[in-house]
Amino acid sequence: MRKSPLARGWIVLILVATLIVIGTVGYMNLSNVSLIDGLYMTIITISTVGYREVADLSPVGKIFTICIILSGLGIVSYSLLEAVSFLIDGGVKRIVRRKAMEKQIARMVGHIIVCGAGQTGSSVIEQFTLTKTQFLVIEHQETRAAELVQAGVPVICGDATNEDILTQAGIVQAKGMVSCLENDAQNVYAILTARGLNPKLYIVARSIEKGSAEKLKRAGADKTISPNEIGGIRMAYLMLKPHVMSFLDIVNRFDDESRQLHKNQLNTN
Repeated sequence: MRKSPLARGWIVLILVATLIVIGTVGYMNLSNVSLIDGLYMTIITISTVGYREVADLSPVGKIFTICIILSGLGIVSYSLLEAVSFLIDGGVKRIVRRKAMEKQIARMVGHIIVCGAGQTGSSVIEQFTLTKTQFLVIEHQETRAAELVQAGVPVICGDATNEDILTQAGIVQAKGMVSCLENDAQNVYAILTARGLNPKLYIVARSIEKGSAEKLKRAGADKTISPNEIGGIRMAYLMLKPHVMSFLDIVNRFDDESRQLHKNQLNTN
């Protein structure tokens, strides 16, 4: 497993510090010099600047100097490789990936916009990915957005209630939007903004608080879903009529598998 850039940076610093300590102590013992002179000898040896030594070197001291020079060159080479690797992995790759994603988003037509990648949004993303639905995500948390980018999910890091962000997501060309932001107020504002930009947009919104479904519909949502209410009803039926729910689960699973099989056959043909 490849270490993080921060961990690799600490390794370089530790190697340099260790070499300086070894060199300083070595010159103090081999040439009988002070701490400052030993440090001076070590630094000019590692940097290969060619300044005059403060003490004459014995054959052993010369061999020790050769070892310090070779070690310093090795550490410098390693540091340069790590720096180039960091620029390629952390900088260039990130820029290339972002540019490719921006082009992909710009080409989208008839896609679905998922606002929010929390627990509900993650489930929506998973289903859209499994069904190979064309979609993109708007997520305001940078860490979560970065995770989605790593997973290959088209994502825009920003506020889904912002008109510019929705325009960047292609709200005019989109066919639908799933709004599952953190609270009902944000969902209402996102729906109002989206509906103003695209009156034909089909909008499904998550209802969090009891009684908020009507507000979301008045704001412009076509359908509302309350995960808490649905979860509670399902739990009650699992307790009261477990056999019925098990049968429905089997039917739904079979229906999903049949659709997927039919889709695969069409793709094969």
